[in-house]
Amino acid sequence: MDLGLTDRVYVLTGASRGLGYATAQCLVADGARVVLSARRADEVATATAALGGPDRAVGITADLADPATPGRLVEAAQQHFGRLDGALVSVGGPTPGSAASVDDEQWRHAFETVFLGSVRMVRTVAAALPDGGAIALVLSTSARAPVTGLGISNGLRPGLAGVAKDVADEYGPRGVRVIGLLPGRILTDRNRELFAASGDPEQAQAEAEAGIPLRRIGEPAEFGRVAAFVLSPAASYLTGITLPVDGGALRGL
Repeated sequence: MDLGLTDRVYVLTGASRGLGYATAQCLVADGARVVLSARRADEVATATAALGGPDRAVGITADLADPATPGRLVEAAQQHFGRLDGALVSVGGPTPGSAASVDDEQWRHAFETVFLGSVRMVRTVAAALPDGGAIALVLSTSARAPVTGLGISNGLRPGLAGVAKDVADEYGPRGVRVIGLLPGRILTDRNRELFAASGDPEQAQAEAEAGIPLRRIGEPAEFGRVAAFVLSPAASYLTGITLPVDGGALRGL
């Protein structure tokens, strides 16, 4: 199946590793070009080189909490590749802990980065997209069901899912699509850290797998392929939805 990604251009935040990088790999493999951003310059440089260098990928060291970041990424896409067709908005997971145990500063920092940073990115990218453009937000299954020990995520992700639905209505008449992606347990560094924090990583992983109908943790590429499809012209009639990529773990219909 031809996804129609050849020579299309996407910006991806939080994409030097994990789900963002896996999505970049899938986009580039199908002929797209990408602009990556993350906070660590060394990781950005390594990721862009692995994706094929300046002909296929450009890296920008940036923090989504910085109001200037979205404009920098849009400008980079337009200057280096001459166009912009969409974005994957991914932000690292906020501080673990129950909603009652994290302090005001942790809530404030997460709001600035995870919530407001994502909204600002969506708003800026959408203004630059042509008819047929697409934006995908990497959220979490916590948008539908709380995840134990991730109180900040449980608080902020459902709000972002609502924002995605709201702006999908607003941008739809312009032909711009907006979709929320809800990854469950995917074997990223973030989930390895969460398993390690339990004190018994193997047992924690086994317990997590027992609650997944497919009985295994997902691979980043399995998320990346879904995200690449959603962003592609092949998904041109999908918008305003939240799509779980979780091996069947969510129990709601």
